[in-house]
Amino acid sequence: MFGIDSPELLVIAVVALVVIGPKELPGMLRSWGKWMAQMRGMASEFRGHVDEMVRQADLDDVKKQLTANPGLDLQALDPTREIKSALQEGMAEGEKAMAEAKAKFDNPLAEPESAPQIAAEPAAGTTTAAITSEATPVAEAAPSASEPAVTSAEEKPVKAVAAG
Repeated sequence: MFGIDSPELLVIAVVALVVIGPKELPGMLRSWGKWMAQMRGMASEFRGHVDEMVRQADLDDVKKQLTANPGLDLQALDPTREIKSALQEGMAEGEKAMAEAKAKFDNPLAEPESAPQIAAEPAAGTTTAAITSEATPVAEAAPSASEPAVTSAEEKPVKAVAAG
């Protein structure tokens, strides 16, 4: 502890027992323990204050270095700004798509983008090969198991002409 070995500590304990007496020795040791606890508490508090001052001085130095460096922009390192800009871009795209959809929905007189062209009867000058090539995509589409096989009125004459 303080360079005191066990035989020296034993001599101190015997002298304390003789000088103080066996009745007052426990009270004296208790008060000495409280005093040591207070001293340790004050030492740890002092050490904590010194450490805090050292940390504060280091932080001040770092802050001075960061503010003195003109090439480093701390505002540009803010990740929330990047997130906000990405969200605003997404919101703008969504609003634009909603406006386009609303414009198409609100104008019922506008022509559809592509209307299917179906001929009721083939022209007189067309051959059966041309008719079958037009009817091939319709004939190739097989109905699924859940859909009934229904042919429209326009498909029946094309198939009849192709077969005939």
